[in-house]
Amino acid sequence: MADEAPLPAIRSLPSWLLGRAAARGRALVAEALAAEGLRMWHHVVLSAVRDLAPVAQADLGRSIRLDPKDLVGILNDLQADGLVERAPDPKDRRRNLVSLTGAGERLLVRCEKAAREANDALLAPLTAAERERFTRMLVRVVGGAGTAGVAGTAGVAGTTGVAGTKD
Repeated sequence: MADEAPLPAIRSLPSWLLGRAAARGRALVAEALAAEGLRMWHHVVLSAVRDLAPVAQADLGRSIRLDPKDLVGILNDLQADGLVERAPDPKDRRRNLVSLTGAGERLLVRCEKAAREANDALLAPLTAAERERFTRMLVRVVGGAGTAGVAGTAGVAGTTGVAGTKD
């Protein structure tokens, strides 16, 4: 009994294991992004701006489910670093449209590569086939929500992902 880890009933639950894996994955990605000078939410915002641009600031916040006050702070940081531009919407001057700058696009490409490499490190104990299967199973567990473009989700019920695309 002395060799057994404490709480074996808890530590064997899928929810516990998924939580530990998620925490490790977040830490690996955060470290990789930090090496590029970016934080996690800043990366999320840059990625969403690239995918939606030009995008109204309010729509951007809703699309990533980020509080408007938090989004303003992140956009201020990104704009100060020359990574995004905000300009009045010509159709409605009360709205700001957000777009990536060339520097933002270049940084985003580097950060996406770093995030993929961090995820590769997370899944290093698995073979390529196991990674593909594991990803498909995770998509099913989370209900397919938010999986558009996730590698390994092509053909998975409830997803629109394309195998081999960005993470």
